Amino acid sequence: MPRLNKPIISHIMGLLLLCNGGFMLTAAAVSMYYRDGVALDIFTAALLTIVSGVVLMFLTKGHRKEIKKRDGYLIVTIGWILMAVSGTLPYVLSESIPSFTNAFFETMSGYTTTGATILIDIESIPRGILFWRSLTHWIGGMGIIVLAIAILPLLGIGGMQLFAAEAPGPSADKLKPRITDTAKRLWLIYVGLTLAETLLLKLAGMSLFDAANHSLSTLSTGGFSTKNASLAYWNNNPMIQYIVILFMFLAGTNFVISYFGFKGKFRKVGRDEEFKWYSYFIISFSIIAALVIYFKADVGLSSIEHPMVFGEFESAFRHGLFQVLAVVTTTGFVTADYTLWTPFLTVFFFGMFFLGGSAGSTAGGVKVMRHVIMIRNGLTEFKRTLHPNAVLPVHYNGKSINKRIVFNILGFFILYMLSFIIGAVVLASMGLDFETAIGGAASSLGNVGPAFGILGPVNNYEALPLLGKWWCAFLMLIGRLELFTVLILLTPFFWRNR
Repeated sequence: MPRLNKPIISHIMGLLLLCNGGFMLTAAAVSMYYRDGVALDIFTAALLTIVSGVVLMFLTKGHRKEIKKRDGYLIVTIGWILMAVSGTLPYVLSESIPSFTNAFFETMSGYTTTGATILIDIESIPRGILFWRSLTHWIGGMGIIVLAIAILPLLGIGGMQLFAAEAPGPSADKLKPRITDTAKRLWLIYVGLTLAETLLLKLAGMSLFDAANHSLSTLSTGGFSTKNASLAYWNNNPMIQYIVILFMFLAGTNFVISYFGFKGKFRKVGRDEEFKWYSYFIISFSIIAALVIYFKADVGLSSIEHPMVFGEFESAFRHGLFQVLAVVTTTGFVTADYTLWTPFLTVFFFGMFFLGGSAGSTAGGVKVMRHVIMIRNGLTEFKRTLHPNAVLPVHYNGKSINKRIVFNILGFFILYMLSFIIGAVVLASMGLDFETAIGGAASSLGNVGPAFGILGPVNNYEALPLLGKWWCAFLMLIGRLELFTVLILLTPFFWRNR
């Protein structure tokens, strides 16, 4: 057994519980304001969580203030699971979701920003619970660990190992040399964008409650909605959907790039290759989807058989752009059942499940940066075949990339595809049909939300068998934490004393 700093691990678990309980108090306040009858239940959940956190922190206050790599991986993985377990309390105590399995699935889906739900009638759920549900997205979006490392210096603890284990993408870009300054700036951008979207949605016609909830879901690229029909509820209000489109795009962009944009450093934004490819993918995919919807799909938006008029084309363009962004950024909102938009678009959207947003964003998936580097490495291998003695490094953002990074990305992609295949096989072994099995595995691993078959955009995950829900929750976790962080704990060499 390696020498683990168990007191510091337990101490940070206490800190995370303390934070989680604090967020629950805001949901209790919302419940009290709307008098939905569950304020006491949510408050009790918050009190239990906070007390547990305080006790853990008190019992380990004499810890050694040092976090090593092994400690970091354990803290992130155990922390995420602990947050999900404690996050079930508002659901269970209020009996909004009395089954622990369903409550854990919903909570894990929230924290991992997947957006898959087991709720059949969302609009019948008390508002305080719906707010807590959206809040789990928002907490998990930027990562509760990133929030924690902004606080750790106050406790005399360094947080680099936590940031490396939690930060999404192949590398953890830093805005400032000090890691805590980075975390604070990321959260400042995150909060600012959330408030801005809430205001715009309110002005566009949403109620304040709906606007706040959808902003929490959008910026986290989560996808939980307060309506059974998701964003399709506002199909008669294009402005609302265009606002969500804008913020989905920003949420799927590297937050470091957003920071440079807000600082007016547009040259840095324009030179970033991932941002350019991310934009190219969104534009080209949206045009393809919009054209197919307009000329081929019978989606019940407007009569696409008639000659082109603005209303019809605008509707096709908006729905195509919205769904492409919702899938690429893994937000998972829906404005229509895209599985009915011709078989071509069904396969097209399934392929986008594996794209993902930008590294350093709240989006899930493989990430655009990895795809670009893998493609360039493949093209370079063709050149090496013709010129075996030539030195041909892979370039990205004008710089040659270390081979170790390329190998890491290739290894990640292989592991990702293996996880998808195993995930689909396990779901199929539970009696699910082919379309549902591959859709559920791809969606859970990529943190997308809606899938195919009985898990499609107009359905939910309630139909999954008991073990299927636990399996999908596991896929959500490893997908959100970039595979290595969780799976390394399952290897024997992690636990060897070396």
